Amino acid sequence: MTGFVSLSAAMARGFFRDRTAMFFTILFPLMFLVLFGGLFKDSGASKTDVLQIGSVPVLEQLPAEAAAGIGQVLAVERTDDRADALEQVRKGDKAAALEQVGGELIVHYSAADQVKSATVQGILESLVQEANLAAAGVTTPALKLSAKPVEDESLKAIQYMTPGLLGWAIATGATFGAALTLVTWRQKKILRRLRLSPVPVTSIISARVSVSIVIALVQSAIFIGVALLPYFGLQLADQWWGFIPIMIAGTLAFLSIGLLAGAVAKTAEAASAIANLITLPMAFLSGAFFPLEGAPEWLRTVSEFLPLKHLVSSMQDVMVRGEAFSVTLPDIGILLGFTVVLSAAAAALFRWDDA
Repeated sequence: MTGFVSLSAAMARGFFRDRTAMFFTILFPLMFLVLFGGLFKDSGASKTDVLQIGSVPVLEQLPAEAAAGIGQVLAVERTDDRADALEQVRKGDKAAALEQVGGELIVHYSAADQVKSATVQGILESLVQEANLAAAGVTTPALKLSAKPVEDESLKAIQYMTPGLLGWAIATGATFGAALTLVTWRQKKILRRLRLSPVPVTSIISARVSVSIVIALVQSAIFIGVALLPYFGLQLADQWWGFIPIMIAGTLAFLSIGLLAGAVAKTAEAASAIANLITLPMAFLSGAFFPLEGAPEWLRTVSEFLPLKHLVSSMQDVMVRGEAFSVTLPDIGILLGFTVVLSAAAAALFRWDDA
C-alpha cells in the first residue's frame, strides 16, 4: 500500500507540474467547449431562406397560427425585383423564389440544391392542397400534418457539446498520459528501477489507473462547471450522475490504448504521434464534435467499433437526454471489453527497458 500511495502521489505531481500535459488534457479541450458553446449557444432550428416575388395571396392570407408554423421552417423575404430574386436563387443565395400568377403558385428553384428545393416544394404543396380543400368547401380535413422536432425545445447546443467534448478530453488525457508516461519512464530507466524495487507490479498498475481516473474526474468537474454557467446554460438531467461509471470505463479503455501506444513507441514523439493518430480522427468519426445522423451508413457502422462512440453516446443519454443509468450498461460492457483486449496486447508488447 505504501508503494501504491507513493507512486500515485508521484504520478499526480508529475501530471499537474507538466504544463504541456495540463494544457492538452484540460485547457485545450476546454477551449473547444468555450468556443463552440459561445458560437452556438443561441442557435435553434435552421430555416430555409426563400424570396416572395410581389404579392402571393396563398401565403398572405394564411391564418395567424398557420403563418407562425410556416415561419418556423421558412424565412420568407419579400421583393418586387423578379430578375434579382431569380438571380439569387441561381447563385444559391436563396433556396427558392415564389410568385403567384392567377391561380398558379410558381416555385423557382435551383437544381444544384435539390434538398432545400424539395423542402420548400413539400411545404408549399401542402399549402396548395389546403387552399384547394378550402375552395371546395372542406373546412376540416380528415388528416392534419404537423412537424415537431424530436428534441425538447429547452435543450440547447451546449447540452450536446458538453458530453461530446468531455468524452474527447477524457480519451485524450488517458491515452496521452499512459503513452507518454510509459515511454518517458522507460527512457529514464525508472521502469527498470521499479522492477528491481519491492513494489509489486499490481501497485504500479493501480497507481496509474487511479491517477487517470482522478484526472478524468477533475476534467469532468471543470467541464460541467463551465457549461453550467448562465452564459452557456447547461441543463443536466435527473440522473446525470450516471455518467461517472461510463466515464471510468471509458478512462480504462483509453488508458489501455495509451499503454499499447507506449509499448510500441520508442520515443515520446512517436508515442504522441500514435496517440494523436488514434484520438483525433476518432473524435470526428464518433460524434464527439458533431452528430452522425446525416452521415453515410458505412460511417455509422464504423463508429460502432470505436470506443469513443460508446463513451460519448452513453454520457449524452444520462447527462442530457434524461435516460436512466441502466441504458449505459451495454456500453460499459463494450468499453471494458476494449480494455481487456487492448491491455492484453499491451502486456504482450511491454518492455521494462529499451535494451
